[in-house]
Amino acid sequence: MAAMEIDSPGKIPRKQSSYRPLDEAFQIRKETYGGQQYSQMYFARLHMMRTLIYSLVPTWKPHVPVCNILGIEKGKECIIVGTLYKHMKLKPSILDEYSKERSATPIVRPHNFMHQDDYLIFEDESGRVKLGGSVLTPSVYVTGIVVALLGRETGNGDFHVEDVLEAGLPPQLEMPLKSGADKYVVLVSGVNVGSGASNPLEFQLFIDHITGHLGDKKAQEMAAKIVHLVIAGNSVEIPRELLNKQNLASTDQSRLSEPIKELDMMLTQIAAGLPLDIMPGPNDPANFSLPQMPLHTCLFPSSAAYNTFRSCPNPHCFDLDGVRFLGTSGQNIHDLQKYSEAKDKLEFMERTLRWRHLAPTAPNTLGCYPFTDRDPFLVESCPHVYFVGNQDRYETRLIKGSEGQLVRLICIPKFGETGVAVMVNASNLECSILSFEARFSS
Repeated sequence: MAAMEIDSPGKIPRKQSSYRPLDEAFQIRKETYGGQQYSQMYFARLHMMRTLIYSLVPTWKPHVPVCNILGIEKGKECIIVGTLYKHMKLKPSILDEYSKERSATPIVRPHNFMHQDDYLIFEDESGRVKLGGSVLTPSVYVTGIVVALLGRETGNGDFHVEDVLEAGLPPQLEMPLKSGADKYVVLVSGVNVGSGASNPLEFQLFIDHITGHLGDKKAQEMAAKIVHLVIAGNSVEIPRELLNKQNLASTDQSRLSEPIKELDMMLTQIAAGLPLDIMPGPNDPANFSLPQMPLHTCLFPSSAAYNTFRSCPNPHCFDLDGVRFLGTSGQNIHDLQKYSEAKDKLEFMERTLRWRHLAPTAPNTLGCYPFTDRDPFLVESCPHVYFVGNQDRYETRLIKGSEGQLVRLICIPKFGETGVAVMVNASNLECSILSFEARFSS
């Protein structure tokens, strides 16, 4: 077996690491949809975030009174804490979508729903007020963010914002002291096994490399320092035209199952010598809404037989040797891109951390489960590594917080299109890429 080959005589023994999953908040124990309202989730978010922001106000504006929206006095400076709502002229409406689908006119959906006439509204339990001024730019913010605003009511009833207080990066556990031994976590996404656009040979080269079966002694020494692999969504591509059929022929059933069988065979090669986490993505056979539950192990009869194989939810959080990793398969950032603007994907990622919320647009424009007593997407502990999968290209940045927090942001490119995976050194948060290209000669 491959497991024997990895650590057998002549092979360089793989480094070991301690791993602790932290996905309890993303688990749905008893899934029910009867009677829940999303307002309960917004209320839970406001309650948790308001308590936090109230604790920050005294050091921000210690002499300005805090009141609710109903208690605002005209012309008097005050601080209000609540939830932002962005009124968007181009935001899709289900009724409009239905009428367009029934018409003969082709549906043209824009890449971004921003419009110059968009404006922000602020609300709490007591009421809501339209926001004015140039401090809060509608293009930056989205519905669902809880902040504190300093300002005063104008003559026309708007609240003129003079300053804004965001929650900022959450507290962070101190990174363990560097032991001198490099240990790498490999991040890959968008493998899309079964897609005509992806090259299966490139993924096989990737597998052979990280398991130490490819390259010279130096390459094998580097591979032996890889202690964990995370597959961040979109691992298979199932033919969509088959999913809409009521009755499938045996050949169609084979086409549906073949990509998953192929993925299982490939993951078995990895799990035989290396711990791996697999997360569901938007195209995988999993529930649509966030948090996505782990892919069922019955899909992976061969690889799931190894105790190194872990099927994890999306989002996914874990500690490895005291370094905290947090990531998604990309839906949260893709949705932010539709309803706000930034210079790059990393800026979107940084905003979610500073807002302390992984998916601020859920449930407004991003599908999620209607939690009644909590909001699982609140970020209470700052990760050391924050990654999102299925991006167009590799990007990374190291950001620092006001209390010394250090976070490595990583955009993982679609492997099926780029042949690129990412390596993170858990001892110092340095980042590099693994690039594979395979060409077939005619």
